[in-house]
Amino acid sequence: MSKINVVCPSCLKVNSIPKKDSYAKANCGSCKNSLLTTTPIELDESNFDHVIVNSDIPVIVDFWAPWCGPCKMMAPIFTEVAEKYALKALFVKVNTEAQQNLGAKFNIKSIPTIVVYKNGVEKERVSGALDPLRLSNLVNESL
Repeated sequence: MSKINVVCPSCLKVNSIPKKDSYAKANCGSCKNSLLTTTPIELDESNFDHVIVNSDIPVIVDFWAPWCGPCKMMAPIFTEVAEKYALKALFVKVNTEAQQNLGAKFNIKSIPTIVVYKNGVEKERVSGALDPLRLSNLVNESL
């Protein structure tokens, strides 16, 4: 059976797990928390590259800021869509106000901007708030 590397949403340790169509249970080998957690995790300069490079599943990044109206509107949609993709895609957020170097490094010109990474490489980028269907379609294209 083939294996995939996934980053634990709790402790950010890399776990090698069997690749399956669905999972009833999967826990981190380090912190023992569930790898099925779908709540988007907040990344910063210290852990962004680690998560992107070590995830065999697509990483969906929401570049946002707390003062941005469309970002506030999209936040619950991002969380809602994330719930459907346990161990299929990892949903993460980057606050560009607090992480200005990351915003500059990835040439984020407007927010919200959703960037899809697969195998450590940017595959897709969409600026502007997305509705649940458009966000789901974006994720499905990367699976």
